Amino acid sequence: MITLSTLLLVLAADSAISVIPRPVHVTPGPGAFVVTGTTVIVTDRATRPLGELLGDYLFPATGLRLAVRAAAPAGARVITLRLDPALTGLGAEGYRLDVTPGRITIRAPQPAGAFYAVQTLRQLLPAAIFRQARVPTAVWTIPAVSIEDFPRFRWRGIHLDVARHFMPKEFVKKLVDLAALHKLNRVHLHLTDDQGWRIEIRQYPRLTQVGAWRRQTIIGHSDRDSTKWRFDGQPHGGFYTQDDIAELVAYAQARFVTLVPEIEMPGHSQAAIASYPELGNKPDTLPVWTAWGVDENILNPSDATIRFEQNVLTEVMALFPGRWIHIGGDEAPKTQWKASPLAQARIRELGLKDEDELQSYFTRRMDEFLTAHGRSLVGWDEILEGGLAPNAVVMSWRGIDGGIAAARAGHDVVMTPGSHTYFDYYQSADTTTEPLAIGGFLPLDTVYAYEPVPAALTPDEARHVLGAQGQLWTEYIPDPKRAEYMAFPRACALAEVLWTPREAKSYPDFLARLATHLARLAVLDVNYHPLKN
Repeated sequence: MITLSTLLLVLAADSAISVIPRPVHVTPGPGAFVVTGTTVIVTDRATRPLGELLGDYLFPATGLRLAVRAAAPAGARVITLRLDPALTGLGAEGYRLDVTPGRITIRAPQPAGAFYAVQTLRQLLPAAIFRQARVPTAVWTIPAVSIEDFPRFRWRGIHLDVARHFMPKEFVKKLVDLAALHKLNRVHLHLTDDQGWRIEIRQYPRLTQVGAWRRQTIIGHSDRDSTKWRFDGQPHGGFYTQDDIAELVAYAQARFVTLVPEIEMPGHSQAAIASYPELGNKPDTLPVWTAWGVDENILNPSDATIRFEQNVLTEVMALFPGRWIHIGGDEAPKTQWKASPLAQARIRELGLKDEDELQSYFTRRMDEFLTAHGRSLVGWDEILEGGLAPNAVVMSWRGIDGGIAAARAGHDVVMTPGSHTYFDYYQSADTTTEPLAIGGFLPLDTVYAYEPVPAALTPDEARHVLGAQGQLWTEYIPDPKRAEYMAFPRACALAEVLWTPREAKSYPDFLARLATHLARLAVLDVNYHPLKN
């Protein structure tokens, strides 16, 4: 492992161009552009909002409220942003950024690319640019450089489980900002689980009146002997109103981030069953679950339950305009279905082979419903069992085999294997010095070494690999500061895996740039895991 003291000696990267993720082509030039009070931001009509956003980014630390205009006065030092159809070869998210001592030019085929150019420009400035108060002694220099840049993958994501531990709206916004800074374009919100339901559904108010609150939480890891479980005695809960969700969606859209909602079914549903017991397989009234792990209480497979979930998804689709709706599908034990007269009657009625095919039927009903509304179903790789719904996108978390099988069957895939993308795993082999985690070991260099396209796929099959994302499951992540600690800097490494060409990656070079980047994260009040000294 390269230590912090060693990486300071690494000369592989130009310290002035410490951008993460590393751009595709970087050509340093002579001199630097200095931002002063006379600098003018010039935009065309399409990039006007981005010019204003750039001005908002620069104002707090510089104290300079730069004018945003359609044209610059003669002789002014300008930062120009414009769309350029000639650059369509760079794709929807690509851009060109040229910095000379007299001018900065940002060109992109679409607004998303111009936005990412702005994120690169922020990283070319001193780290103090991220401060939220004026830094009076700073000189705001940007090194001369020419950058041509575009992403390797379309899906560059970070996942946040807000069901196990609720995370406030303000932290979701902060995570969106951090995702955008690292050119990640998906934030996947795990909104429901056994331990909590976190989104207001107006047709079913008990989902939040009851399902958003658990009376206590298990302490530490679960013993196999449940009589040894200990609990904290503290109620936990919270949820996002539909107004909150609308605010989050708008905030993310302005930063070219798509929020992907996840409503778990048929497993991980005890909070829903606690709210509406008729959704379960037994007559008992269940509480919202207070332990971790895999719960045997799953939804019953009746038409009434399917209608309930489709009604929920109708409200979810009205809130989330993005194409993808995640329905979970993982870790759904079939014990209750095997013992359920209703489930067994459905298997016979539908001519199915077993309970796995019954779950596949349930998933297909959701797939047909979402497809009819112009959306795409996403599920964890268990949705492959019993036959895959025709239009489903698979998230391959139990290794890469599910991703390989789905891609070979012509389905799009997002790679999410625990081996490289589970940020709830320990970051150090010495777990005694780390906060309690779910287990596992995922150091920074392992994240950086990840290759999302399995070698077993042909080039045609590989085109179905949309990308990957990092997972923050929050059983042992009780608050935003712990979430930051577990995500960073591993999310920085994954961002480079997903943006930068495979052949352009270099771990020593990444570490050299990361030393500068961590100063930015510190200014942004990100509680990152320190590099080993």
